[in-house]
Amino acid sequence: MDIPQFKDVIQKLSVFKRHSSLLVPVVIGLVGALLFIPTHLMSSRLKEQMSQESILKRGSQVASLQRNVVPSDQWRVEQERYEAYKSDANQITLLAKALTQRQLLSDKIFPEPKDYSIFLFKEFGQRFRDGADELLKGVDAGDCPTEAELRRILGGLFSGGYRSGSGLNRSDWSGAGTEIRDALCRAKAESAYVYCDPADLGGYEFWGAYQYAGTPEAVKDCWYYQLGYWIIEDIIDTIDAMNSGSSSVFESPVKRLLGVSFSTSEGGLSVSRERTADGRPSYVLSLEDRFTHGDLCTGRVCNDDIDVVHFNIRVMVSTKAVLRFMQQLCSAKRHIIRESSQGLLTESGQVQEPRYAKHNQITILESKITSINRRDEIHSLHRYGEDAVVELDLICEYIFSKKGYDEIKPESVKKSQIVETVPTGWDLGRRR
Repeated sequence: MDIPQFKDVIQKLSVFKRHSSLLVPVVIGLVGALLFIPTHLMSSRLKEQMSQESILKRGSQVASLQRNVVPSDQWRVEQERYEAYKSDANQITLLAKALTQRQLLSDKIFPEPKDYSIFLFKEFGQRFRDGADELLKGVDAGDCPTEAELRRILGGLFSGGYRSGSGLNRSDWSGAGTEIRDALCRAKAESAYVYCDPADLGGYEFWGAYQYAGTPEAVKDCWYYQLGYWIIEDIIDTIDAMNSGSSSVFESPVKRLLGVSFSTSEGGLSVSRERTADGRPSYVLSLEDRFTHGDLCTGRVCNDDIDVVHFNIRVMVSTKAVLRFMQQLCSAKRHIIRESSQGLLTESGQVQEPRYAKHNQITILESKITSINRRDEIHSLHRYGEDAVVELDLICEYIFSKKGYDEIKPESVKKSQIVETVPTGWDLGRRR
């Protein structure tokens, strides 16, 4: 390097040295200038965010809370709501109790007989039969002509002679006799809404030929047939509802009540179709007592809250009314609540009006639909009209609430109930 260049460098360094105190402020200024723009942008964005979230959003929440401030007397509202829930629970309990508080055929037997006269039990049986007759009269039930009626009316037209219990065969009639017989059968069908013979109702024949077997057994007979009578009431109510508006069997959806039974026969869906003097209702204390031979649909047996009874019903119905009949059978029905002797009177000593309640106690377990041949002996004297008709065979269970009638249940019946509790988680598909 030559001497002049060296001098220039020395002069520049000296100038830098003289102004070195300005270097830091200059650097700071430059850095500040560089940071100003992004800081300004971030500040604007932050202000916008704060405006949206902290002011508008939070402000609206505060305003909402101000509008929804819990009143100072809110505890009164909550108390009223609690009382309403309590009332609902009590009402459910009362309804469950009223479910089985139904009128008795006799007030002299349950829970213990007023006396031990045999006539007390025969009177119960007569009331059972009279009640069944009245129920059937209420639905305008009738029956086909009997062989004796036809023989008496047709007289000399009967050519084959009377064969007791055999039924009337078409070969026994001349042409005119057949027409007269058909006219008589149609007249019977036109004068009734449904075919039913009282003897086909479980218990009717039993009490007609009742034999006293001692007080304990007589009390049980009365108790179990009281349950059976309540079941028969519901069946007749079902038929009445189904046939409402009909003018004869020809128009009725339910054509014929073939039978109500409380005992089962081995090897099939239907119970025994023979009229017997036994087969009183009984409690389902275990799965072995069931009527069904397949899977048990509900698995219900008697326990601390309910009693269970199985029964069988067979009816002739129009094919268009099968499902409707089953639905009606399982629907709620009305009954008069049984009152104690004190409860029958008002405070002024006057007899009070009866109180009503509803019960819904029937569940269908199994069903069978069978086509019929109208020429069969069992149908030969019946006229069902133009509708296609089938036989509907049902096995059902009936639930009784113990809260409603345990106070009148005889001790002998309670002692005979050995309840088998179904284990928790019982497999309903499990077979016997």
